[in-house]
Amino acid sequence: MPRKPKSPLSQPLFSEPVFQEEVPTPDPSQFQVTPDDEKFYTKELQALLTKDVVGFDKATGQPSDLYSLAEAWGPHGSDVVNSVTAAKCITFHMIGDSGASKQSAYASELKVADAVTNDFHTSTAANRPSFLYHLGDLVYNFGEWNYYYDQFYEPFRDYAAPIFAIPGNHDSFVLPGTAAADTPLTTFRRNFCGTSLVVTKDAASLHRTCMTQPGVYFALDAPFVRILGLFSNALEDPGVISSETTKGKAKWSAVPDYQLDFLTAQLQQIKASNYKGAVILAVHHPPFTYSPESSASGGGKHYGSPIMLAQIDAICQQTGVYPHAFISGHAHNYQRYTRTLKFAGKNYSVPFMICGDSGHNVTALTSASFGKKVPEPTDNLDVSYMDSSTTVQKTGLTLNHHDQSNSGYLRVSVTAQKLTITFNPVSKSGAAVKPDTVTVDLAAHTSP
Repeated sequence: MPRKPKSPLSQPLFSEPVFQEEVPTPDPSQFQVTPDDEKFYTKELQALLTKDVVGFDKATGQPSDLYSLAEAWGPHGSDVVNSVTAAKCITFHMIGDSGASKQSAYASELKVADAVTNDFHTSTAANRPSFLYHLGDLVYNFGEWNYYYDQFYEPFRDYAAPIFAIPGNHDSFVLPGTAAADTPLTTFRRNFCGTSLVVTKDAASLHRTCMTQPGVYFALDAPFVRILGLFSNALEDPGVISSETTKGKAKWSAVPDYQLDFLTAQLQQIKASNYKGAVILAVHHPPFTYSPESSASGGGKHYGSPIMLAQIDAICQQTGVYPHAFISGHAHNYQRYTRTLKFAGKNYSVPFMICGDSGHNVTALTSASFGKKVPEPTDNLDVSYMDSSTTVQKTGLTLNHHDQSNSGYLRVSVTAQKLTITFNPVSKSGAAVKPDTVTVDLAAHTSP
């Protein structure tokens, strides 16, 4: 039977990180602490979800600093890096929106967590994932500490590698009346931005030690790949990465501009060092999510973040560096786009991917508009109308593939020559569903 939470261990008891339980245990059949947040969704709260952003601490160190995979693995870091280097390939998982907000969704979360865990343990040594990267919304609905055990630690108790994360809106929105010590980002930082290797109270009787990321935004440096993770704040939509100050007036005065300096410094460093590896930008809110051209209100439950993308585009243009892929969560389905653009005198094609269906829910890409059913999107659909950015010279946007039926996760592999990203569906019935794969030529900056 699954363990019940006990008194927490609160001292730095470990000289190295602990990632999995010594003895595997069966999946739980129910929550230990049943979420009851649905009762808070009043009209007043819905209004706050459109305007309440949160401040956050600056990441430790300098904006150009890198947090290495070797550091996260502790004493075993050099062995892991040496193995990856010898294999000439690094593999890792990415998931988004895994937290289950109600009992009926718990089985879906456990299925995805079990799938990535099984993939880790059954892979050959040369092909085994080196880490899992979470794209946000780990804990629903408002990132409460007492839900971390059921929605994060218990499902991933046997995943024997580091789990990095950027916060989603549900990991950061502050429910009115929440004590300062219990705000969601405070809890997130305790579990992912610790200063020493402790088992937090949120892990209860389990033994995974906290991560030691430098902040809610950070640059993860691993062999063959660098992941720049941004925190897109607490709104339901859109994503916000800065104060969005124009002519001296800030639209979001509570949000610091740290991440603009961070992204600039990171891309400048990539340019100055002539970095040859894959560059992935990870952010919870997607720059694009499907909406039909004929109806402004016929898209799914979430929409894109054009201002956020314009800010990112501007920094890319300024530094002369564009990521090889953008990966997000938030929208509770799978979507893969290709954005084509002329950049630095070359023709680029860049995957923009959404993997927000890793356990919480799976929703349709479209919804009824004024009582009328909206036509379903097709794959390889030209959706250039969705790209409003004027900062870069874009030449097209295509919805290549989508899945609005299955949960799933991403398996990413990177060599010195190419970046390969595969969406692996996890169906409710257990039936096999064909994966979706995109490959990026790193030197040419193109994906066929």
